[in-house]
Amino acid sequence: MNHPARGYGDTARPYTFYMHNSSSAAGAQQHSMRRYYRFHAALYDATRWTFLFGRKRLIDQLPFEKEGRFTLLEVGCGTGYNLVRVAHRFPNARIIGVDISADMLRRATQQTVSFSKRVFLFERPYAAGSFRLSLRPDVVICSYSLTMFNPGWEEALERAWQDLQPGGLIVVVDFHRTPSRFFRWWMGRNHVRMDGHLLPALSRRFEPVKQEVYSGSGGLWQYFLFVGKKQCQAIV
Repeated sequence: MNHPARGYGDTARPYTFYMHNSSSAAGAQQHSMRRYYRFHAALYDATRWTFLFGRKRLIDQLPFEKEGRFTLLEVGCGTGYNLVRVAHRFPNARIIGVDISADMLRRATQQTVSFSKRVFLFERPYAAGSFRLSLRPDVVICSYSLTMFNPGWEEALERAWQDLQPGGLIVVVDFHRTPSRFFRWWMGRNHVRMDGHLLPALSRRFEPVKQEVYSGSGGLWQYFLFVGKKQCQAIV
């Protein structure tokens, strides 16, 4: 694996670092997200529980015994909220978190310090060629991250398909749609795309095991849960 989070390289930065190409559309978007979370990282865990529904349900979908040995990768791991819960529930799991925000990863490092021998963090975009894995994950999870990859969500889905073991799972909880034009605009101002684009794309690339849509905030918006299995060939 490309130098994991702790015990390798520069000890002043407990995760590896990626310099983006700011001239590209993806690079500009990554730069914008880094600036966004420079402020929001400090408030994230105190505020996001009020509307990031379904994160516990996402972890409940992991089909492993408590003592099972498997590799899990989270795309957009943020402050490590999900990583800590997976580490507690599955004491033999090897866990990888990927995020582009150094500020979020600093918090994830603090949150997961008790599991530092089996939790590894990368400051990377989840894209082709951005880093290498020595072990292919058995499951990839995405929690309210893919709707913020604009551009980049298609490449992230393709990379997940490439990374997963044959028959491996992708488990996603994320925003879906909203009937409110104002709310859609407001979420767009906060880097979130809400036009129902992810669920059909996930169903094309992975064999659906479960897909459910839920209502949030009294019907103001919807979120979805998707569990899919890696097929022999990606469907495009």
